[in-house]
Amino acid sequence: MVTKRNASAVRRGRPALTRGTGLICVAAAAGALLTGCGNDDGDTAKSDSSTAGRAASPSSSDGGNLTDDQRERKELVPKAKVGYDKALDAAVATVDKSKPVSIELKGTPDKPVWKAEVATADGASHDVDVDAVTGKAGQARADDQDQDDKRELADWLKKATVTPQQAAQTATDKKKGTVTSVELDDSDKGDMVLWSVDVVTTDDWNKTTYDIDATNRKIVREHVDRD
Repeated sequence: MVTKRNASAVRRGRPALTRGTGLICVAAAAGALLTGCGNDDGDTAKSDSSTAGRAASPSSSDGGNLTDDQRERKELVPKAKVGYDKALDAAVATVDKSKPVSIELKGTPDKPVWKAEVATADGASHDVDVDAVTGKAGQARADDQDQDDKRELADWLKKATVTPQQAAQTATDKKKGTVTSVELDDSDKGDMVLWSVDVVTTDDWNKTTYDIDATNRKIVREHVDRD
């Protein structure tokens, strides 16, 4: 990925977010041949809608050829009855005057949970768990940050004029599926603030990550994870 969220997360004294198996822990199915998913870059058609696709019922044409990650996605994604957007609203409501930073679907099929991070304008961040079945948010937990970490995050929030909901809509306009992660980050060069959005397609259970400019909704990178 072009983002370096892991390094900044470590600097802020909290576990680094990783994509793939550890980030979403959800599985997807591929048929005997995986078709229709490319790695092409491209711009997106803009949309004013702020909601994203929800999980569809698992396809019956899986063919049995599933990787471990695809199988995990297939088992977990349909269990999340509350979408990322509602969960993010619930998380933001737990911290006064906060804004969303990230949210990701984790947990197990028996207990799916949205792991969210929210922060106030000064960059003070909090972690919030939201039940992916009931939508109920737990108590916010303040992150251990130094002043540099707070300033960096505050700068990102100030620059990000695109909301996570708008970024997710941009991604699902490009590929229909279920949003399983949205995360604020910056580019490797530090010259751009991005929303990284994961979309799982429930016909093949692949995951596509879109890096979207947080100032103009332009897709700057698209990557399909077929593992």
